[in-house]
Amino acid sequence: MHDKRQETRGSAQGGTIEGKYANYFRVGHNAFEFLLDFGQAYSDGKQEHFHSRIVTSPAYAKELLKVLAESIQQFERTFGSMGEQE
Repeated sequence: MHDKRQETRGSAQGGTIEGKYANYFRVGHNAFEFLLDFGQAYSDGKQEHFHSRIVTSPAYAKELLKVLAESIQQFERTFGSMGEQE
């Protein structure tokens, strides 16, 4: 589960990449950009907390979709099908 690339790549300021858990997502868009919000939903179902927002162009949003699909395929080849999530 640990990605060694995080150890060798730093931020523009020379630091390390901070990892945050996300199980709640929101996506929005306009004519020029996609907004990807990441956060956590709690078991009571009453509260969500967003902690990160990524803003990217439509072309890079499409590339992200491609990279995620390829990563899921690799994961399922290695660990088996995840099944359908609701």
